[in-house]
Amino acid sequence: MAKEKKKQDLELEEESLLEEDLDQEQKTCPEEKVASEGQEDPYKDQLIRLTADFTNYKRRVEKEKKDFLALGVKKVALDLLGVIDNFERALDHSDEESSFKEGVEMIYQQLLDLLKKNNICPMEALNEKFDPNRHHAVLVEEKEGVEEGVVIDVVQKGYMINDEVLRPAMVKVSQ
Repeated sequence: MAKEKKKQDLELEEESLLEEDLDQEQKTCPEEKVASEGQEDPYKDQLIRLTADFTNYKRRVEKEKKDFLALGVKKVALDLLGVIDNFERALDHSDEESSFKEGVEMIYQQLLDLLKKNNICPMEALNEKFDPNRHHAVLVEEKEGVEEGVVIDVVQKGYMINDEVLRPAMVKVSQ
């Protein structure tokens, strides 16, 4: 028991010494604490700015990815529009009802469905007021009973992608 009492006394003595050391450090540290608080603010501000910069960077990179993807879709869609125009011409000049024509019509319909799936749709131009942002006038003709500046014929269809002009319609306009 005497040994246990000595251990307890030693532990109490160590605790009291630690408390004294802690009190002494707290008395000497207020100046250091004030100095460190002054240094803490610039680091904190710098951290906040870096975090904001990184967030803006991530947002900008994400927007650039979307823009590049949209540009790729537009480029491929423009190339496909020429193929679709050729299908339309072929179908317009084909008189016979054959399985070959039906096959061509099915392929044409698949292409149109593909465009629709990617938010690409033909724009309506016939009998609308001429809009230079949506139409490209290739012919001008006088036509009785039609007011000036109205589209009277569509030479080549125009297409929209997400409410943006992908290709303007080539039109004949009344004079």
